[in-house]
Amino acid sequence: STGASQLGTLKELVSLPVDWGKVEMFHLDEYVGLPESHGASFRRYLKERFVSKVPLKKAHFVNWEGSIAQNMKALSEEISSAPLDVGFIGIGENAHIAFNDPPADFDTEEPFLLVTLDDACRRQQVGEGWFASPEDVPGQAITASVRQILKCGAILSCVPFKVKAEAVRKTLESPVDPHVPASILKTHPDVTLYLDRESASLAGESLLAAFR
Repeated sequence: STGASQLGTLKELVSLPVDWGKVEMFHLDEYVGLPESHGASFRRYLKERFVSKVPLKKAHFVNWEGSIAQNMKALSEEISSAPLDVGFIGIGENAHIAFNDPPADFDTEEPFLLVTLDDACRRQQVGEGWFASPEDVPGQAITASVRQILKCGAILSCVPFKVKAEAVRKTLESPVDPHVPASILKTHPDVTLYLDRESASLAGESLLAAFR
């Protein structure tokens, strides 16, 4: 995952004594039409904050340049070639996971999808300072699908900040519902949800027990 909420996670991750030469990374999502040189590019974000910091075996990036269909097919084949050990999955202000905005597709088995971003998602990108206005945020993105995310052996979901409190509450309180995409994480056998006081402020002890 990327975005402002994952900065602390990545800073900690690169400091850990991992045998990075055995690790392959898959990038979750990227805007369509946004060059890597743009400050909001998730490829740029990951290269600057993660890939350049550790000696990975390989990094697989979502790429829209050229043929989107061919790029998605190649990446889908690569990610399907072996089991995935761990996913670092954030939760958006609209409770999206990756760029699976509500109502998310809980059924497709396609590893990567071309999606249209909703207004709440685009406003979040502006609020985090990546774009000047919602109109500047690209309308489409390539994202790992919900089913692909659930194939991770373990999922670590780091969700700090007050702006995520309502999404956290809905995730924990709601039944599994495509209109609350992150609610699907409750069906996974090995999820750890990391909150801070602010993001947990609307979730009572009974709700937090859903992830215990």
